[in-house]
Amino acid sequence: MAEQFEAPFITFEGGEGAGKSTQIEILATFLREKGILVETVREPGGTAGAEQIRDILLKGRTDRWDPVTEALLMSAARRDLLIKRIKPHLEEGTWIICDRHFDSTTAYQGFGHQIGYDEIRELNHFTVGSFQPDLTFIIDIPPQVGIDRTAGRTLGEDRFERMTMEFHNRVLEGYETIARHNPDRCIVVNGLQDVDVLSKELQAITLRHLKGFFENYREA
Repeated sequence: MAEQFEAPFITFEGGEGAGKSTQIEILATFLREKGILVETVREPGGTAGAEQIRDILLKGRTDRWDPVTEALLMSAARRDLLIKRIKPHLEEGTWIICDRHFDSTTAYQGFGHQIGYDEIRELNHFTVGSFQPDLTFIIDIPPQVGIDRTAGRTLGEDRFERMTMEFHNRVLEGYETIARHNPDRCIVVNGLQDVDVLSKELQAITLRHLKGFFENYREA
């Protein structure tokens, strides 16, 4: 059974250029306008130590790290963010929206680098225990479209974008597998929609899926 907190944990997933950052900020604004306390975080990153790990993971040669080392570094950054920011905020009643979480390690390292679904699942459990998101949006776009979108926008954090299209196709397969295995929390949405149309869809899903949290928040 997953850990229970006063506030929900929402994650956004998807391949490169899926538009996660834009939709996270729109959803956070939507929730704040309803009087809800919301914090947005990103992985890897979000703490001093995790940001240092982010720097060495997202920059440099594509073969800078072997797949297992890469997965371990991602997990170390995740653990630091979870302990220092995510859980404390949730315990205090602040909603968290996170740009990537353990599903990214499953998709990128488990499928993209072919470590294996079960192997990464064990690593994820070791890293976060029973903790998991209350709601996960997987923004689905064709890999080539996403890579084209990121051209010139990565500020040097383009190590994954420069990996082969075969790698990115396997990442997409990973997200499809994750969605099939976790239908209660994972919602796949079409990332090719207009930004405003997609944001309205995400807001409606959030209101419906997290109805209990909204009701508890109004009563508090």
